[in-house]
Amino acid sequence: QVQLVESGGGSVQPGQSLRLSCAASGWFFSGYCMGWFRQAPTKEREGVAVICGDGTSTYADSVKGRFTISQDSAENTVYLQMNDVRFEDTATYYCAAEGWGFDQTTYGYWGQGTQVTVSS
Repeated sequence: QVQLVESGGGSVQPGQSLRLSCAASGWFFSGYCMGWFRQAPTKEREGVAVICGDGTSTYADSVKGRFTISQDSAENTVYLQMNDVRFEDTATYYCAAEGWGFDQTTYGYWGQGTQVTVSS
């Protein structure tokens, strides 16, 4: 049974930084993608950043240049470094594994989510 546990969410001010972690336990095929999605109040869940088995990363246009996804394969952990956060980054952030790109329907495993609130 695969479990994904997110951590690192919290409240920050605009312009500050935050790092989210997603620790995976159990076996899953690392050749697929693993990454982060988010859902803001009244909005649909959207892709933020994913990193795939071939080493490639994909970012939403809204976070390019500000967020960085990385992976520690030895620890089965994926990180999302969030720099220069904005009000519009406020959302529940979900970790997902064993999928393709930003196609949420392909992801077999999801975490419970961690809240990120950007406020002044």
